[in-house]
Amino acid sequence: MSLSMFNDCLYGRLRQQAGQHWHDYVSHTFVQQLAAGTLPHAAFQRYLTQDYLFLLHFARAYALLVSKLHTLPEMRAATTSLNAIVSELPLHLTYCAQWGLSESDIVNDAEAPETLNYTRYVLDIGHSGDALDLLAALMPCVAGYAEIGLGLLNNPATVMRNNPYAAWIQNYGDESYLAGVQASLTLFENIARQRGGESRFDALANIFTTATRLESAFWQMGLNAGNTSNALISACSR
Repeated sequence: MSLSMFNDCLYGRLRQQAGQHWHDYVSHTFVQQLAAGTLPHAAFQRYLTQDYLFLLHFARAYALLVSKLHTLPEMRAATTSLNAIVSELPLHLTYCAQWGLSESDIVNDAEAPETLNYTRYVLDIGHSGDALDLLAALMPCVAGYAEIGLGLLNNPATVMRNNPYAAWIQNYGDESYLAGVQASLTLFENIARQRGGESRFDALANIFTTATRLESAFWQMGLNAGNTSNALISACSR
C-alpha cells in the first residue's frame, strides 16, 4: 500500500473535499511531536486512555454496520474489522501497561468531552443513516491512521531510533493493519456504488469532514494534557 492510494475513488474525493481540515488532522502537532519523539509522556498517556474508551464505541459502530449490510460477503468484511478491534483491546491494555497505565486506571477513567463528541457522533450517524453514511463517518479514523503511519515511516525526518513512540508509528504502517484498511476501503467503495454514492456526495462529505474535525479535536485533547502537565511542573519548580 502506498500513500497514492488515498487519492483514489470516492474516498479520495471526500478526503480532498475536507481540505484544510484533513491537513490539520494528519499533520497535527500531536502527530509531529510523535514523529520527533518530543511529545510529552502525559499527552500520550491521556491519548492512550481515551483511545481505549474510543475503541469500545468504535466496535459498537462496526457491530451496527454489520446489521445495516445486505450480503454475506459485506457482513463478513465488516465482521472482520469488528473482530480486529475486539482483539486489539487486550493488546492495547498491554501496551498501556508499558506506559504505567493499569487496566483499572483506563476503564475507570471518565470519557473526555472529545471522546464523547466523536464516538456519539459516529453512532448517531449509524443509527440515523444507512451503511454508507456510517462508513463515511468511520473512514477518517480507519484510513486516516494508515495515511499517518505510512507518511511518518516514509518521511526521512521521522526519528525512529530511541523514539519512545516508534512502536506506535510502526503499528500503523504494519502490513496486517494496512491490509485491513484496504479491505475497509474496498467495502466503502462497493457500498458507495450500490447506494448512489456520487449523488449523495455533498451529504457524505459533510459527514466525512465532521468526523475529520473530531479526529483533530481528539489529538488536541491529548496534547492539552501534556501542556497542562508541563505547566504544573514549571509552576512547582519555581
